[in-house]
Amino acid sequence: MAADPRQDASVAEKQAAAQRGVALVADGMALGIGSGTTMQHVITALGERVRAGLCVVGVPTSEATAARARALGIPLTTLAERPELDLALDGADEIDPRLDLVKGHGGSLLREKVVATAAARLVIVADASKLVPRLGTRAPLPVEVVPFAAAWCARRLERLGARPALRGGAARPFVTDNGNWILDCAFGPITDSAGLAAAIRALPGVVEHGLFLRMAEQALVAHADGRVEELQRP
Repeated sequence: MAADPRQDASVAEKQAAAQRGVALVADGMALGIGSGTTMQHVITALGERVRAGLCVVGVPTSEATAARARALGIPLTTLAERPELDLALDGADEIDPRLDLVKGHGGSLLREKVVATAAARLVIVADASKLVPRLGTRAPLPVEVVPFAAAWCARRLERLGARPALRGGAARPFVTDNGNWILDCAFGPITDSAGLAAAIRALPGVVEHGLFLRMAEQALVAHADGRVEELQRP
């Protein structure tokens, strides 16, 4: 079967952005290591630098990230041991012009938000397809909920304007690393991200939501022409 040139181009874009992100990592850092497809390239590039002598420790945001990092020889630690991180590298599902984000399509939004909050800097590594004029334009908003409250939370999220769908379906719901479920909530373009974030977070049974507001300091965005654009939060 012939290779898909569009897929090859997407991989090349992610690799270019990953290399730029890993170039920010300095010797001795405690590093938050995010999850998702783009982060696989970041972890690969980081592993190469570790094998070349870079001394870092990482806090992974998912069990999958932890397994990949260990396989590549990246030393890992926990937030109990290193509660303050120098830098967190992660991907995103949507990035708006203010560098506000939608995250969580990989299912690790809770740990990603904890690690991002613990880091002095959050830098997003992505390809240009993730840039949107307004959050909610191309991706539903993941909301992590405790299973006991999932149906109730879904009804309350509908009142907030969402069309919630249980990830994986009722027969085999997707289970996060924390033992929770995810409701993927299609709101359409979101006009008041801060207000929506507060309303969702106030619902009993909601563990976390995928709105990452005023958290990213920088985004490294790879374009099809080979450029890696550096975007700064206004």
